[in-house]
Amino acid sequence: MRFDDQTVLVTGASGSIGKAIATAFAQSGARVDSIRQQNPLGRVAKPEEVPTRFCTLRLKRQNSSPVWLWTSMGLPTCGSLPVGRRSWLKNWRVDVFKRGVVVALAFVTGSFFGSIEPTFLEAVPIYQEIRSQVDSQYHSLFELYLSLHANPELSYREVKTSERIGKELESVGFQVTSNFGGYGVVGVLKNGEGPTLMIRTDLDGLPVTEETGLDYASRVRVKDDLGKEVGVMHACGHDIHMTCFVGTARLLCRLKNHWKGTLLMIGQPAEERGGGAQAMLSAGLYQKFPRPDYALALHDSANLEAGKIALREGNVLAGVESVDLTIRGVSGHGAYAYMTKDPIVLAAETIVALQTIVSREIPAIEPAVVTVGSIHGGTKHNIIPDQIQLQLTLRYYSESVRTQLLEGVERIAKGIAQAAGVPKELEPVMKVVNSDATPPTLNHPDLTRRVRRATSGMLGPESVVTIDPSMGGEDFSRFGRTAEKVPICIFWLGAVSSQRIQESRQPGGKPLPSLHSSLFAPVPDLTIKTGVQAMTAAALDLLQK
Repeated sequence: MRFDDQTVLVTGASGSIGKAIATAFAQSGARVDSIRQQNPLGRVAKPEEVPTRFCTLRLKRQNSSPVWLWTSMGLPTCGSLPVGRRSWLKNWRVDVFKRGVVVALAFVTGSFFGSIEPTFLEAVPIYQEIRSQVDSQYHSLFELYLSLHANPELSYREVKTSERIGKELESVGFQVTSNFGGYGVVGVLKNGEGPTLMIRTDLDGLPVTEETGLDYASRVRVKDDLGKEVGVMHACGHDIHMTCFVGTARLLCRLKNHWKGTLLMIGQPAEERGGGAQAMLSAGLYQKFPRPDYALALHDSANLEAGKIALREGNVLAGVESVDLTIRGVSGHGAYAYMTKDPIVLAAETIVALQTIVSREIPAIEPAVVTVGSIHGGTKHNIIPDQIQLQLTLRYYSESVRTQLLEGVERIAKGIAQAAGVPKELEPVMKVVNSDATPPTLNHPDLTRRVRRATSGMLGPESVVTIDPSMGGEDFSRFGRTAEKVPICIFWLGAVSSQRIQESRQPGGKPLPSLHSSLFAPVPDLTIKTGVQAMTAAALDLLQK
């Protein structure tokens, strides 16, 4: 192309990239002369190597030397690049901003050997605009976070939370459907032809009394489904999730000229009970709204440094089964235990024996968990009750292990009862709580790689780490297990200060509170900003023009 009477030859990894560069220069008043489709590295970059395409080129001419313009589809903008005859970078600056190609290297052609050092490159990509927008929005996002944190609602009761999230989406232009699949919220924003991206947040809190001591700590107390008064807290960080969700919606609306397609933003109820995702799917989420081509979510982490995210391809979160186990016996006076069949003793034996399912029946390389999380029974010191209620959570990745866990729990409970002489009609009763079950969460490999590239560009590669699979569970998995086979990806969002992490690693250091702890308190500033930046960058990459 011609620029101020000087010839600029464009070399791209593909004709489409060369045309994109030519268009960018033409919009600046330049006249296209020729486009060469050779790659100075001697290879054609793969399309999936592109971390983002949301930038344009502006060439600032400082002398009249002819230049080569090379567009990189995958290489970094620093270091040495072989180009044949010796070349030197002089007096040219390329500003990369708004939209177009990823990176441009401009260099003066001379003799054709040696290498170049592209230290002259000045890049101003969309990432800077994202950071600026997040900074300008943070005060209002923090106010939203404070409100959500102080006013949590239990699963299946997210009335005010759902209403607030719906209003936030409406305020930036989404068409909102409320009370979908319970207290679910669905927001749709169409922006031309293109793929559909679903971004999900969860809405519910936990029956935990907050003990963080924060000025904005939750003081909410309600009666649970059994009529027991409990505290309510966002002990799993869903307030962080919702704040990042709203921040992402706001930014994508402001950046509409950088993407095309449809945004499907959903606020999902009852994640903590494992039933919210299925309720929305059963209500026709994929039939009544645009079917997503991709689905993304994030979850804050109680042991990852704020400012970082973590993800992995494939298995990322375990499958979950909830089991109610009733141990029955023959009641009587505590002084005459020999005349009873004591269900408390049977329950104690059962709890210990259940641990052998994982340690002695399942191969050590197979992930599995059996945890008794609740035991209730009895009314008075000297009365042996007639039954004890146990609540268990089982965790797994393979279907064969799931079957083995369920069969093992029932076999051991009944076997211990039989060994104690409990009559057949009083053997333990096991109930699998299907409404709480969630299958394993598998991050789609290709989608996860795209998310990694986009977030690495936004946050820096050192802030995007790989994690091991977790035995935690998430019903987000269900959005990828329908007949539509939607690719899904969930990533972890660091929520702990680096100082606090270092302190916990010192000898005698105070352990970090885990998720679901009454002491869990994310670092709001960096956590929220990082979550919004990462999710926005991933969304722009998936909805690129």
